Amino acid sequence: MKEILHFQDAIKIGVPVRFSAMIKPVGSQCNLDCKYCYYLGKGDESIVKNQVKGVMSRDLLERFIRQYIEGTSSEEIAFIWHGGEPLLAGLNFYKLAMELQAKYDDGRPITNSIQTNGTLLNPEWSRFFKENKFLVGISMDGPKYIHDYNRTGRGGVLSFDRVFKGLELLKNDGVEFNTLSVISKISEKKGAEIYNFFKDAGSHFMQFLPAAEDAPWGVSGEGYGRFMIDIFKEWMVEDVGRYFVQLFDVALGQWYGAPPALCSFAQTCGDSVVVEMNGDVFSCDHFVTQEHFLGNISNKHLKDLVTSEKQRKFGFSKRNTLPQECLECKYLFACRGGCPKYRYKTSSNGEKNLSALCEGYKLFFDFADPYLEYMAKRL
Repeated sequence: MKEILHFQDAIKIGVPVRFSAMIKPVGSQCNLDCKYCYYLGKGDESIVKNQVKGVMSRDLLERFIRQYIEGTSSEEIAFIWHGGEPLLAGLNFYKLAMELQAKYDDGRPITNSIQTNGTLLNPEWSRFFKENKFLVGISMDGPKYIHDYNRTGRGGVLSFDRVFKGLELLKNDGVEFNTLSVISKISEKKGAEIYNFFKDAGSHFMQFLPAAEDAPWGVSGEGYGRFMIDIFKEWMVEDVGRYFVQLFDVALGQWYGAPPALCSFAQTCGDSVVVEMNGDVFSCDHFVTQEHFLGNISNKHLKDLVTSEKQRKFGFSKRNTLPQECLECKYLFACRGGCPKYRYKTSSNGEKNLSALCEGYKLFFDFADPYLEYMAKRL
């Protein structure tokens, strides 16, 4: 890979560090066994082996919260709790986290969001999230027959009914929530159906994330593009400003010329690290492998790991390894080659690192372009 630095890179290196850190207090532990899970049982064997069962210790939790608040210069400090299934850490763990955030509060706003499969939600959790103003992300793929196809519990136990009950609980208690849906092969051609299901369920903020791995359940690039077009058609009729779809918001920002709101569509990446239950830090949630291991917060400050030369090269490689086909594409400004996780295809001239979602992005952008251009001008 040829090392290329732009003027914007120099600015980025020279200014105070802004980064986010996704924390996984129980590592890969989960009470579900989803077919498309990119985390359970994946990656370097030694890393999976070292992720013993348990919960992040109080000492590591306090160390992380202190270093994160000290290290990032972001105007708002966003704590992102993830998994596995983060609710397995228990309610007392998060009560302690709130105490520690208050202890190290330096006056900047602190927010908390948590991504859960929803099966463990109960009135106690709901009250806690309401009282502490958590944004709760519910992982749900759509109607029962779609959701239960991939998202099963241990031994094949279906999960939809428990998840929907959890969603209803949050909604009735007035907890702020959104829905995150993984789009796999079974979701293809069902965009409108899934979108309207979530509208009926009361979700006003939706994420539709493609599972584009080269696997039997993987969504095709074309399938994902047409899926999002079908939703866009529904959304444009009467839902603009009432319902929010992450890809549409991000795309509008790209057409408007705003800073990318999603790392997948940024020129470079590396500003969002993941912190495991044992304090290990990795370049990205999608790259929890030995190759992308940065260090441990017990031995080095989180800020130093984020600003390391290794992480800098990881971030810039997103742009520096683009194939010529991407560099010549009229939509490069919009997708920036997509997430490196899915850049495993070969381009038309034989170059590597083409996104498996390339065809889908082109289909969607071609369809949405006149609408996005109109909205960007209105803005």
